[in-house]
Amino acid sequence: MIDTHCHLVYENADPEPAISRARQILDAIITCGYPRDYEKNIEIVEKHREFVFLTLGLHPVDNKDMSSEEVDKYLDFVRSKKDSILAVGEIGLDYHWFPEKDSEQGKMFVESFSKCLELAKQLGKPVVLHTRKAEQDCFDMVVSHGIKHAVFHCYAGNMTLARQIIDNGFFISLSSNINRSKNTKKIAKSFPLEQLLTETDSPFLSPVPGKKNEPANVKLVVERIAELRSMSVEEVDRQTTENAVRFFNMPLELKDKGLSNKEVNRLN
Repeated sequence: MIDTHCHLVYENADPEPAISRARQILDAIITCGYPRDYEKNIEIVEKHREFVFLTLGLHPVDNKDMSSEEVDKYLDFVRSKKDSILAVGEIGLDYHWFPEKDSEQGKMFVESFSKCLELAKQLGKPVVLHTRKAEQDCFDMVVSHGIKHAVFHCYAGNMTLARQIIDNGFFISLSSNINRSKNTKKIAKSFPLEQLLTETDSPFLSPVPGKKNEPANVKLVVERIAELRSMSVEEVDRQTTENAVRFFNMPLELKDKGLSNKEVNRLN
């Protein structure tokens, strides 16, 4: 199992206990770094090589306080870390926190998102998309920029767009809030399993009210998908893990499943 999206660095919490628990049941964790915390994320990845992997992105919450020059400088740093990251992300738009998309700030978000998409193309990296209440606009920009490898992290949009996402060869990531949306359960039940990923978005989206989320809870996502599809947990685990290795081109040996990254890519 792989938690394809979490935030190991958050509010100065010690990530080591969660990483230790995750090692007992997961094949890997992918943590997401931002301008405010990338240094700590890089330290964690270096400490836990071959288990914790990294993406670097630009969330609108960070972007709102950055000038165009600061964005460019940060993206230059991301470029310099090409060989250390699996993807560019999370990146995107957020109309929940920033609904005035026609404002100057909204235009700035679009400009930064565009720069991030172009950077991913230049680096040959997939993108991890943040699309809260902005799913259609993010999809349109991804398509117009010619992006070929994208995952819609924690997707919460409508079913019509979800089908377009799949038809375009993109991926949808299901998180530990899988039970909170009818559409999410429909996607988990009937969409091609080969285009689904699993994540926790921890420490957010806890499946247990009042308790902080953590990467090990991705097991609950896999179990719920298996239940909805009337499949074994082992089958769903194998396929979604292979999906993650293939999508992110992860340098990971899946010993328990008998496959290496090279073998997974050859199967697809």
